[in-house]
Amino acid sequence: MVTHHSGAMREQDDASVTQTDSHASFTRIRGFIAAAVACASLVGCASATDVVATDKPGTYTVAASATGGRMAWARAHEHAVSEARDYCERRGMQTSVTMETVSGVQVMSEHASSVNFECHPKF
Repeated sequence: MVTHHSGAMREQDDASVTQTDSHASFTRIRGFIAAAVACASLVGCASATDVVATDKPGTYTVAASATGGRMAWARAHEHAVSEARDYCERRGMQTSVTMETVSGVQVMSEHASSVNFECHPKF
């Protein structure tokens, strides 16, 4: 049995397939964008204060905070320690952390780390 389709019928079928393909592509793109936004919100960001001298001579402090996800406390800690290390290295010295205070351990809340440190000569 041979089935013949008219040209108009074939064009309608082709248009239907093209429409279905473009809808599927749009849905995939929309899903990809949603996944990318979700991942970005989990990564969050971190920020730090300027390094300031404390009342104790030779001791400095810097604070950092981070948001987004379970590991925000680790990003806050790393950012604060990194700022302290950079501060001492710019002076040709090494960092010695004397105290750290952390806050905000709940998921999806702002996490913070405050680091007191000293700069000592490199040996």
